[in-house]
Amino acid sequence: MERPAWAPRSIDISMPSVARMYDYYLGGSHNFEVDREAARRAMEFVPGLPKIMQANRAFMRRAVRYAARAGITQFLDIGSGIPSFRNVHEVAREAAPGARVVYVDHDPVAVAHTQAVLEGADDADVVAADLRKPRDVLTSPQVERLIDLNRPVALLLVAILHFVEDMDDPYGAVAELRDALAPGSVLVVSHASHEGIPLPRERVEGAVDVYKDIRNPLIMRSRDEIARFFEGYDMVEPGLVPMAKWRPDTAPEDEDPYAFSGFVGVGTKA
Repeated sequence: MERPAWAPRSIDISMPSVARMYDYYLGGSHNFEVDREAARRAMEFVPGLPKIMQANRAFMRRAVRYAARAGITQFLDIGSGIPSFRNVHEVAREAAPGARVVYVDHDPVAVAHTQAVLEGADDADVVAADLRKPRDVLTSPQVERLIDLNRPVALLLVAILHFVEDMDDPYGAVAELRDALAPGSVLVVSHASHEGIPLPRERVEGAVDVYKDIRNPLIMRSRDEIARFFEGYDMVEPGLVPMAKWRPDTAPEDEDPYAFSGFVGVGTKA
């Protein structure tokens, strides 16, 4: 397999990547055949995966606009993935000119492509780090340069927590990040769940097994388990709800059934 110019030499292009599979679902071009093959296998069980990812991105944009209109001008997007159409820094700048954004991902392709997209930008940057090590994120030069932790921050954990196993203590990582943020900060979360997917549970488990096979287990948590990530935050209306029901731009009844998969929410730190 020929390595394209945008692929860092350090990555194993024979192993599927969650970030590149996500890019494929969204119609992006920064993925390999091995990623497309794994994504297509998952779609054999859950054909609506691309629609789920589109609904997830749409929620992210609505949540960023909400935070910006609430006066927040600093955004920390952990598990940001490969840049796609209308990214956090673009949406944030529209609603709050001068907004500062730091992206965080541990996937080398995601980091390299984000660096290329942000070339020449003074108010946005990217960190190669892992959610499971919050201190590495918080003490990174990029965060120290662009994010004032004494002022409110919008912390985005969009479609990332379901890739952190319980043994890696995702609740502890989210709590450590929360404790570092100023009052008035917001937490934005989207998370996969068996609840809401318009398919039998055993069918969905086939897609879950694909992610397990590529050594990136997909953890399908319940609504109550997802709600625990918001400890220390006051939930913003309408609370923890299916993606298509969080402050929609269009009538929810017009949405594809897959847009109601999983749960999303926004909370404000008191």
